[in-house]
Amino acid sequence: MAWEIQVKVNENLYLRNPENSELGKNIVNHGVQMIDQMGLEEFTFKKLAARLKTNESSIYRYFESKHRLLLYFFEWYWRWMDYQLMFNTNNVSDPIEKINILLHVLMLKQDNMVVPGELMDKEALHRIVIKEASKTYLTKHVTEDNKKQFFKPYKDFNAKIAEIIHAYNPDYKYTRSLGSTVIEMVHFQYFFMQNLPSLTDFGTSKDENEIIAFLKELILSCKRN
Repeated sequence: MAWEIQVKVNENLYLRNPENSELGKNIVNHGVQMIDQMGLEEFTFKKLAARLKTNESSIYRYFESKHRLLLYFFEWYWRWMDYQLMFNTNNVSDPIEKINILLHVLMLKQDNMVVPGELMDKEALHRIVIKEASKTYLTKHVTEDNKKQFFKPYKDFNAKIAEIIHAYNPDYKYTRSLGSTVIEMVHFQYFFMQNLPSLTDFGTSKDENEIIAFLKELILSCKRN
């Protein structure tokens, strides 16, 4: 059974809510597709405007820069992932099972949510987060962006991972550090598996389940006998 949710994004990320107009919805929809296809560096509002057969200035009425558009996608993604984790672990008490669910959610193997009037290709969005997410915070204005709470959904999701790790091992001191490491390792290992296979043990098999097994072993190793 799929459950319908409404994803709310920080209003400071946009100048005009893209969900309230057809053009705004197309900006989001085609923006995801184009960044997925060409990468953030090659993507421009001029190219997006050409695809939408509109003026570049029209897009700037919604987002002040492509970095803000990327942040919009980043925040939307982590709010959606938070719903996924909450829904799938709601009636689960076993910490090890929660860890297993967490890793499947991070690998996009458990998706029980339907977004009304869904704008984005979530698999494309997942690929964007893997390849481009670090560009949202590896900037000179990261502190200012953090004060505006642009990274709150990401930090909230990491806090939930820390809670799961703490439930598994209450004596472990580095739950948040391990949580953020797991998130980044999911992304890096998937990217390496597809593009730089000699940096992983999964380059030949291309099996996402092996990444899950590796990370599960990593998390469980925080509890020594």
